[in-house]
Amino acid sequence: MTSAKHRWSYSTGERGQNRVRAFEHPVTGLIFLEFSDGGRRKRVALSHRLQEAAKVKADELALALRTNAKPLEADPTLQVLFENYVREVTPQKGMHKQRHDRSAAKRLTSFLRPDRRASTLNRRDWDGFIAWRSTRGDARTGKANGHEVGARTVEYDLKFLQSVLNWAVMARDAAGRYLLQRNPLKGMPWPREDSPRRPVLTATDYQAMRKVAPQVSERCALALVLAHETGHRIGAIRLLRWSDVDLEGGSIRWRGDQDKIGFDHTTPLSRDALRALKKERKARPVIGEAQVFPAPEDGTKPCPPDLFRIWWERAESLAGLKHEPGRGWHSLRRKFATELKDVPLPDLCLLGGWKDPKTILKCYQRPDVGTMRAALATRARLGSSGALERPNRHRESTP
Repeated sequence: MTSAKHRWSYSTGERGQNRVRAFEHPVTGLIFLEFSDGGRRKRVALSHRLQEAAKVKADELALALRTNAKPLEADPTLQVLFENYVREVTPQKGMHKQRHDRSAAKRLTSFLRPDRRASTLNRRDWDGFIAWRSTRGDARTGKANGHEVGARTVEYDLKFLQSVLNWAVMARDAAGRYLLQRNPLKGMPWPREDSPRRPVLTATDYQAMRKVAPQVSERCALALVLAHETGHRIGAIRLLRWSDVDLEGGSIRWRGDQDKIGFDHTTPLSRDALRALKKERKARPVIGEAQVFPAPEDGTKPCPPDLFRIWWERAESLAGLKHEPGRGWHSLRRKFATELKDVPLPDLCLLGGWKDPKTILKCYQRPDVGTMRAALATRARLGSSGALERPNRHRESTP
């Protein structure tokens, strides 16, 4: 037995702030960590006798206390779990996902309660959140209670919850214990819409909106052209800087840290897009890191998302178009994918900023009679020899 006088111990941090002491138990020799949490003295067993490993744990805990990180315990509450995930994992994501992580954490905490133990979550909580979130509305569009949001919006929040729970299964507390022994919501079914609204802006409606867009704003007109010609999300277009635009080479870079899916890539510009960008540069000669769409009140920041929504609604109204639920900037992305359905998927993915071809096929491209008739008119025939025989190229399509 080790005497109290010669018992090993190690201290780190500052007294009264983030002091942590590691010491051996006088009987078992196992090492404990002692620290103050919210004014209360706590001791945590490390379940081993490794002094160097204990020093590392003590230093990690002292750093966490110094940065106001609440020490995690096994089976933490949702609030503690979310706070630590947002602090440790979220900063590694793109800006769009960082904003969503923070807002989703607030919504989930509001419904499930901040003091709820993560390990007690179950199917009733999952289904209850889907029902609650679906009818709660979407603050981004000013929709209040009674205005449903789509299944994909709800799914986005639930994917954040699943990410947090999966992380907790792999993360350990100061004592080296996993935060959760298992993900209690593993295998839960994602919400689905029977007939999701995915309207596509027609060529006629696009030309009508493009004609009146300058009456709304010259930058509204530029945004409309870029959304139509590049097929990219309006969120990525909103954050463009002039350093991303190569007017001489006719290309544009889409930064991964400003993209919803973190896809860093460069695409060529169409003539219309290049012409619109050159016109904007000539009217407002700025260079470098300047915003292509600067905020009205602060030119060093990008236009707020709500302004783009307002631009769309005004242009839609001036063009005399009846508002259709689900139609907005994203309808141009669907138009882009559908009009280029003959382009090989690898090229189309890069052009429009998709990582997964399945997303294009599932959510963006629309079937049309013209394409089907053309396919039937050029259908190959299986000859008697087993070889495919191609029809005459000039054969007319079926009336």
